[in-house]
Amino acid sequence: MGKRHPNFPAWQWREYPNNHQHPTNLILHLIAVPLFILAFLLIVTGVFSLSFVNFAIGIVGLLAALGLQRHGHTLEEQACEPFTDRQDAMSRLLVEQFETFPRFFLSGGWWRAWRERHRRH
Repeated sequence: MGKRHPNFPAWQWREYPNNHQHPTNLILHLIAVPLFILAFLLIVTGVFSLSFVNFAIGIVGLLAALGLQRHGHTLEEQACEPFTDRQDAMSRLLVEQFETFPRFFLSGGWWRAWRERHRRH
């Protein structure tokens, strides 16, 4: 089992701006996080309505969203802490998609990072 942080969402929130500064990564997250959320909802509705089409489209969307974000993170000077195991990956990804990135965007963190992009890159 991987390293545990006592207050995981607070830890992720503190580290988030450091790993989200590259302009391409910022744009990719702006596209990929809403895609992830929509894909997740399609998977859930596909399961509950027994719709294979919704489920399949949701899986493709989820994989695309994660691929975009993974690519964006490779562009960052400061890499994210590596996942320690499957449970760590799942919890960090879900918290990022449903809590941390929306908070980052709505609090103005995304816009601050975007305005600072030319100073760093």
